[in-house]
Amino acid sequence: MLGSAPPGTLRHVVTHLLTPLLMCVGMGLAYLGAFAQPEPHQLPVAIVGSGTQVQALAQELHDKTGDALDVRTLPDRAAAEQALKARDIAGAYLPGSSNLLVATAGSDTSATATEKVFTPVAEKQGEPLHVTDVVPPADGDPTGQGVFFLLVALSIGAYASVAVLGAAGGALPMRIRALFVAGTSFVVSLIGTAFAGPVFHLVDDHLWGLWAMAWMYAAGILFLGIGLHTFLKRWTTLGVMVLFVMLNFTSSGGIFRPELQNGFFGALHSFWNGAGFVEGVRSLVYFGGHDLARNVWTLAIWLTVGVAAVTASGIVERRRKAALVADQAGADSVRRQSAVERRNADELAAEEEEMEEAVAV
Repeated sequence: MLGSAPPGTLRHVVTHLLTPLLMCVGMGLAYLGAFAQPEPHQLPVAIVGSGTQVQALAQELHDKTGDALDVRTLPDRAAAEQALKARDIAGAYLPGSSNLLVATAGSDTSATATEKVFTPVAEKQGEPLHVTDVVPPADGDPTGQGVFFLLVALSIGAYASVAVLGAAGGALPMRIRALFVAGTSFVVSLIGTAFAGPVFHLVDDHLWGLWAMAWMYAAGILFLGIGLHTFLKRWTTLGVMVLFVMLNFTSSGGIFRPELQNGFFGALHSFWNGAGFVEGVRSLVYFGGHDLARNVWTLAIWLTVGVAAVTASGIVERRRKAALVADQAGADSVRRQSAVERRNADELAAEEEEMEEAVAV
């Protein structure tokens, strides 16, 4: 049936098909679970003004929407604009003028969801809704989602490099691979910064700060990926894609912020590295550094975990090598040399196979 194929070929092919099939399942669960049915969950909005009429409108909106909205009142327009710039609310409605204040630089989809909430409210008062963007994004990024696609580019550069350094560089000492990680993450961050600034003008300033966060983000992925490769081997590509694509892109807030997602992805948003980068860039570029420190700390923690993983894997690899040398010491010299040659050939074939599979994915 298999012709001249070596024994075990069929099982070998089926085993390797597991990776793309698991990716299909994982990507479907992650992307459809995160993006298929966006609905407000405690979306923070405000009614601006004072008096019984404003309080009654806020209470009516709360009763009608339930847990979908977190409705509060603010005394005046200045307080509403300040709340938007501090990212405390997604929109603020001024009943007297039927004016809605939003900040699309924080999230275009949240602003759109807020507009849908207050359009019927304004119509009920007999006036069309007027939308004012208090914090608009850069001209080169009219939807405000360019930072998310920058995240995608940085992620691909980082986790694809993990496959190459893990497989082709597997024979190198861990300290040399760590140097490659530092250099590769530096290059990836420079490419990302060039895209964000002079190439596509996603941001107008703060490029040095963006570069620093891009380097921390890319380095965290690379260090953690290289550290995991010692233990996962050919499953590293799948593991890294789960961490930095399936769970990362979907929880970053680049398309939908957590208020428009279910609780799982909303919870990930609070500490995942992609959210740290996206929200950190938004805070730096558009919102005067509000909450920037927390996002930088998120990136720093992921980077620290990655360095710790590389350190641990280096220790494990040295112990494995020492044990192999000890086993070989008691064997016959000719047999030892033959075994070493066979092992090196097997490792080389496995590395080439791993690289081919990773590149194909």
